[in-house]
Amino acid sequence: HARAMRAARPGLHEYELEAELLYEFRRHGAQAPAYPSIVAAGANACVLHYAAGDTVLRDGELVLIDAGCEYDSYASDITRTFPANGHFSGPQRALYDLVAAAQDAAVQATAPGRGWNDAHDAAVRVLAQGMLDLGLLQGSLDGVIESGAHTRFYMHRTGHWLGLDVHDAGDYRQGTAAPGEERPWRTLEPGMLLTIEPGIYVRAADDVPREFRDIGIRIEDDALVTDEGCELITRGVPVDAREIEALMRE
Repeated sequence: HARAMRAARPGLHEYELEAELLYEFRRHGAQAPAYPSIVAAGANACVLHYAAGDTVLRDGELVLIDAGCEYDSYASDITRTFPANGHFSGPQRALYDLVAAAQDAAVQATAPGRGWNDAHDAAVRVLAQGMLDLGLLQGSLDGVIESGAHTRFYMHRTGHWLGLDVHDAGDYRQGTAAPGEERPWRTLEPGMLLTIEPGIYVRAADDVPREFRDIGIRIEDDALVTDEGCELITRGVPVDAREIEALMRE
């Protein structure tokens, strides 16, 4: 991911950045990609499982890369979003910092004894409040969440199990439930490995502020549940917007 950030510039194709990823994976002994790499420039980042294509990176747009390698049968799963020209615009930075704050909230909710869904709930509250603050949604925080209005811009879960497969086997709920009720969420335990990956996807629409249109952002790290909380084992790639800009200036 760091290699792709350093290589990125307006005028490159998505598949050229994918080639940088694949080279770095293999160069360090990884046997294969863990899944088809997502390299999405501009509005393509609003398509969740977009495959790297021939779209050209354009000045002033973001690039979303969701890519991981398989090493000795174990999968990794990392997403970073960065500006093609090395500098976030004001609206891009506002949405990016919102997603980063949502990830921080989800990380704090990932610990032994917490429920599987606690991280998702924490991320949703931060994202929904940000959507209200930025004018993407109207109403109250509780009302937006209860109605599901936030899912227009955040339509996936905040994580999944990770291990021998990129979406590894395992229940997300536990025990039994009475007829008509759902089983409780599974309780996290030390040694579990999962992803934490909030995002926001603002597609072009008449009722969306123009400065936010066609921006897709996701930040994803792999988290190991420890005795005290969780450890993000993929932070060798920067997340802070200033650190990303600094890396791209190298």
